[in-house]
Amino acid sequence: MKAKMLWNKFIEKHQEYKGKSYDAWSYGVQKDELAELTKKGIKTATASAYDLYQVDNDPLPQVCEFSVVLGSKDNAVCIIRTTKVTVLPFSEVTAEHAFKEGEGDKSLAAWRKEHESLFTQWLKEENLEFNVNSLVVCEEFEVVYR
Repeated sequence: MKAKMLWNKFIEKHQEYKGKSYDAWSYGVQKDELAELTKKGIKTATASAYDLYQVDNDPLPQVCEFSVVLGSKDNAVCIIRTTKVTVLPFSEVTAEHAFKEGEGDKSLAAWRKEHESLFTQWLKEENLEFNVNSLVVCEEFEVVYR
């Protein structure tokens, strides 16, 4: 199912959101696995490199925004609403946030290892460098439609 079709089904059941906008996106890695964790309510947070928003001139996520989470073939998996956005240095991301991301063993150590590798790679592709003071956009959300 495509994003627009899932959004229209959501609106049929939740007329109060008619006219609201939404974004459609997929996770940067393990798209299907992370989308399923989101749909199941296990993954209730994500993190991204702040500098990449600057490079692409994209706005940061905002509280109350809706997103259609896509799988690897652009199939719509679920709809989420952002509940919290925090920008902080990589070194200050908390164990609570790592747990909410719902990946692996949900530990901060595993989160740091995985995200340091990803952020280093993605920033390098833009001729930027990663370090422990690099800013991270930590986003929390709730599933509003499966």
